[in-house]
Amino acid sequence: MKFTQTKLAGAFIIEVEKREDERGFFGRAWCHHEFIAHGLNANVVQTNVSYSKNRGTLRGMHYQVRPYAESKVVLCTAGSIYDVIIDLRPESSTYKQWIGVELTAESFKMLYVPEGFAHGFITLSDHSSVHYMVTEYYTAEAERGIKFDDSQININWPIVPLFMSEKDKSHPPFMASSSKKEEAFVL
Repeated sequence: MKFTQTKLAGAFIIEVEKREDERGFFGRAWCHHEFIAHGLNANVVQTNVSYSKNRGTLRGMHYQVRPYAESKVVLCTAGSIYDVIIDLRPESSTYKQWIGVELTAESFKMLYVPEGFAHGFITLSDHSSVHYMVTEYYTAEAERGIKFDDSQININWPIVPLFMSEKDKSHPPFMASSSKKEEAFVL
């Protein structure tokens, strides 16, 4: 695997190094030792799969607060997505900055999302599937979200979102997304 640091501290694009022949290819999408060697959280406890029927489906921007904060490794297994992460760590030099990465089934690139980041994506093609490994169990009471079009963050989505859950539509703006108790983590 090839790990490339993004402009956001602790976030990486990970490329599967393919060994190809006439049958196709083989490559590792996960290696505990390599993640540890890069200083990344390798304690995967759960994997999730998301399928979206239509191009323009937006899911996000989600995160979990401490003590249930999670890191993620995101891989598009069918179709294509524009994957977005926002650094919510107030002590970070890249606080409130975001990046977007196109992930496709053909590229086999993955995005490593550290704890303290919000995550979401929009589908760029019909019938898109996303597989992600997480380092913490889903905990409903720790789940939070930020409005996908928050003016403080100003994400430049490549296409207009056409489909979204009511829950994702109703996420608050960034500053309203946390209580005073959680400010040390998200603000």
